[in-house]
Amino acid sequence: MSGVLSRRAFIGSGVGAGVGIGAAGVLLPDRAGAAQDAPAKTRKRSVRIAHITDTHIEPELRAGEGVAACLTHIRERTYAEALAAAGMSAEGDRVDLILHGGDAIFDAIDAGEARVQQQWDLYHKVLADNWSGPIFHAAGNHDCWGLNTKVSGTTGEEQKWGKVWAVEALKIPAEVSPDPKRFGAYYSFDQNGWHIVVLDSVQVEPGGYFGGIDDAQFEWLRGDLLLNKMHPTLVMSHISLFTATVLDRGLNEKRERVVHPALMCIDYGRLKKLFLENPQVKLALSGHMHLIDRVDYCGVSYFCNGAVSGNWWKGKHKECGEGYAIVDLFDDGTFENRYVGYGWKAQTPS
Repeated sequence: MSGVLSRRAFIGSGVGAGVGIGAAGVLLPDRAGAAQDAPAKTRKRSVRIAHITDTHIEPELRAGEGVAACLTHIRERTYAEALAAAGMSAEGDRVDLILHGGDAIFDAIDAGEARVQQQWDLYHKVLADNWSGPIFHAAGNHDCWGLNTKVSGTTGEEQKWGKVWAVEALKIPAEVSPDPKRFGAYYSFDQNGWHIVVLDSVQVEPGGYFGGIDDAQFEWLRGDLLLNKMHPTLVMSHISLFTATVLDRGLNEKRERVVHPALMCIDYGRLKKLFLENPQVKLALSGHMHLIDRVDYCGVSYFCNGAVSGNWWKGKHKECGEGYAIVDLFDDGTFENRYVGYGWKAQTPS
């Protein structure tokens, strides 16, 4: 695995789911690759990834036990048993790495410093006790400290306010930006012939956040993709670049279905154009919505891969149970994305 491509390295280069719910702890698979250029039997798997997202760890609701159970399910390759029980072919090969899609902790937006520290301490302990392999994180909105200043008691002037604490806690190799509290948590790396890009889709603004890619990040992404034209590429973000899950909501009084800017990236139009110019981009993974979908559009497959925490550790969220995705990347640029439950039973309210 090569090193991370940072903004500094980019500048120095001179480059200016159709899914359903299944039983026995498994959700039906996504047989990926809209178009297979080569028969499946001739391809070889290059990378196996566990895409986990929205762990929302906290001391309450046995959330720490739940995250530990998920990591154990991955580490012990129990996903292979679950997939086989559902009649799917899935070799028991180990996962090469975990991609964490963000919202590692339950919430830092409304929390004071002591409560946020408690959540990060628990996350680090559970991770250290249950996973020793590579893990790469995206920053989630709930990982950003104190955005609701009235409730959290912050002023916005604290050293770790906004995204700073999350970048540090998650070891995100972000570059210093004009405002590190708001921007900069993005990077890329290579894994056995595939290029993986982790985007920063949470744009912090006074009083909250919205989904999108800031201008500096977009220019970095343009250069990063240009430098990696020959490598099939996976993109991960916390907030979806494009998703059908935002349509699963009611209408307003004008019978309009409005997509709130906090639910999906507001600048998908320019991302679509960029991806059309870079057909090596094959799939994009996200979380945030605690729902499962697959959208194939303009040559890219977009997967919203549920939530480890389901309904924030209170069972299912709509049709989405507690789970994660096994993502296989193949040497011919094709892929498979399967959502797997890990058998978690939510705490019964007393």
